[in-house]
Amino acid sequence: MPRSENKRSVCSVHNTMWRTCSIFCAWTLLFLTEVCAQSQQRTFTCGGNITGESGVIGSQGYPGVYPPNTKCVWRITVPESKVVILTFRSIDLENDNLCRYDYVDVHSGHVNGQRLGRFCGTFKPGALVSTGNKMLLQMVSDANTAGSGFLADFDSAPPHERGDQYCGGRLDKPSGTFKTPNWPEKDYPAGVTCFWRIVAPKNQIIEVKFEKFDVERDNYCRYDHVSIFNGAEVNDAKRIGKYCGDSPPAPVFSEGNQLLIQFLSDLSLTADGFIGHYKFRPKKLPITTTPPTTTTQPVTTRPIPLKYSAALCQQTCKRRGTLESNYCSSNFVITGTVITAAMRGGSMYATVSIINVYKEGSLVIQQAGKTMSTKIIILCKKCPLIRRGLNYIFMGQVDEEGRGKIAPQHFVMAFKKKNQKGLNVLKNRQC
Repeated sequence: MPRSENKRSVCSVHNTMWRTCSIFCAWTLLFLTEVCAQSQQRTFTCGGNITGESGVIGSQGYPGVYPPNTKCVWRITVPESKVVILTFRSIDLENDNLCRYDYVDVHSGHVNGQRLGRFCGTFKPGALVSTGNKMLLQMVSDANTAGSGFLADFDSAPPHERGDQYCGGRLDKPSGTFKTPNWPEKDYPAGVTCFWRIVAPKNQIIEVKFEKFDVERDNYCRYDHVSIFNGAEVNDAKRIGKYCGDSPPAPVFSEGNQLLIQFLSDLSLTADGFIGHYKFRPKKLPITTTPPTTTTQPVTTRPIPLKYSAALCQQTCKRRGTLESNYCSSNFVITGTVITAAMRGGSMYATVSIINVYKEGSLVIQQAGKTMSTKIIILCKKCPLIRRGLNYIFMGQVDEEGRGKIAPQHFVMAFKKKNQKGLNVLKNRQC
């Protein structure tokens, strides 16, 4: 073949290949454009009832900025024999340490189910698993909005076939095992919330033992911890114990036929985790339930009921004694910032963001990430007088509901950094 003809042949092949590639690329571009257009046209509404094996949920208007002053509720239902697994793809809500303004609540079940978590800011929690076939999401926004909201996938799976990346669920076999995600290959992840609901026949109780246990240590188990409750829901009045550290808790026995085990990890340090075992026992077995305590710091004080009375508030409002003289006689001693204060009757009801805990007693402390808060009632609204936004040292008693109560004879003063050293000394004092 002459060289010129050979060159024309090669060029012909090249041109044909180029035209084919161009057509293919054009079709590919058209297809991707159409897919993108369809995804952009998808709109998410405010709440709804959603059924099926899997699906996607987004906040109203996602990925645009969510509207202000709204409350949206989504109710997810998967087939009866399965549980719901929720995974956030994206979350972008107004940030606040206590998630007080804009937030998403996730509950197991549709009515009166335990809350699996409250989320805001941009932190994506680990997978959340319901104890049954229903889950509820509620998103609340105030007058000021910030962000695109959230996008989440839900899936369904048999309770015992979720894989190690998930945790929690209903356990109703005569015996079984529960463990933290990733056990034993690596540490449990940050930002995990797990609930195991153990249900025995009505004439039996439940025994729980931990074989291995390693959860971030803290004197008050404020960060990563395991809580065990009698019954089927989180209820501080029915809490058997709260545990952390690297010593396995003593065996736990339920009072009735249901037990709830809750595991929470915050956003920072993690550890090996744990593996535990449960089994059903006859109800006649002597119950040696462990006291409501932590594995590192026992509760040494009992709630003392205090009541408001007009006579109490007629006393002269004068601070009595010193930090030292009031420390041992107080059920709780904390420093904190007053973040809310509301009048009810003759008393002031305050929420305090905790700076430090020196004596916890039976005070109920709530956790959101690394921020702790508690409820305090000033029995006489003007004595001692507190103001929102200021820092105080609170020394007082605890009522039967775990709230701090401050009467005129108790010790409250403005907190300054120079008080820190004296409080640290008192913390190590034997009362």
